[in-house]
Amino acid sequence: MVIDAADPRAAAEFWAAALGWEAEIEDDDEASVAPAGFVYPGSSALPLVFVRVAEPKTVKNRIHLDLNSASPEDQAEIVGRLLGLGAVKIDIGQGNVPWEVMADPFGNEFCVLEPRAEYTGTGPVAAVVVDCASPSTMARFWTAAAGWTVGEPDEGLIPLRSPDNAGPFLEMLPSADPKRVKNRVHLDVAPYADGSVAAEVERLKAAGAKLADIGQGPDVTWVVLSDADGQEFCVLSPR
Repeated sequence: MVIDAADPRAAAEFWAAALGWEAEIEDDDEASVAPAGFVYPGSSALPLVFVRVAEPKTVKNRIHLDLNSASPEDQAEIVGRLLGLGAVKIDIGQGNVPWEVMADPFGNEFCVLEPRAEYTGTGPVAAVVVDCASPSTMARFWTAAAGWTVGEPDEGLIPLRSPDNAGPFLEMLPSADPKRVKNRVHLDVAPYADGSVAAEVERLKAAGAKLADIGQGPDVTWVVLSDADGQEFCVLSPR
């Protein structure tokens, strides 16, 4: 999961402290956060990568994290700890709900969920939630893209999970808000070590993806696509 940031180092340090993970500062333009000992693709965790961009955040992100909690007391402790790290509580029109809606110090929305049995064992991140016009269309695309299985819909939300039922969910949430700008949070996929970017791009295009130009230029090693909802994602080199 890649997040645009004005200060990648500061963003990584916040989220490392928030999740109990480790920050790795590549340089001034990129930093990542992952659990100790993380290895792709053999780990079920979801690394976060922060990349420097000059553009400011202007609208609510269409992709956000839901954080897990084990009990009401644990939820309250997590919220209090995150407030101490610089997060704030925010109102996005959620009304009276049992989860807490917050933003990190850089304006990125996230939720701290009340205890839910279905998220037992996911780790600190319960789910990556994607706002979209058609959750069913997005679920079909992303299960083809990532090989994840589709779960039972819940009031319009459609969850996906890795084949080994480990790590966070990927959840498609119905939203009437139109996509207006390039996403500041997006997903990256990668072929396995014996695959190729070109073959993966063609496979994803056959599943409904389209080439996207966000100003990346011709010399990058990844390919930018948009999914069935028009949301950008990248195909990285094999790993």
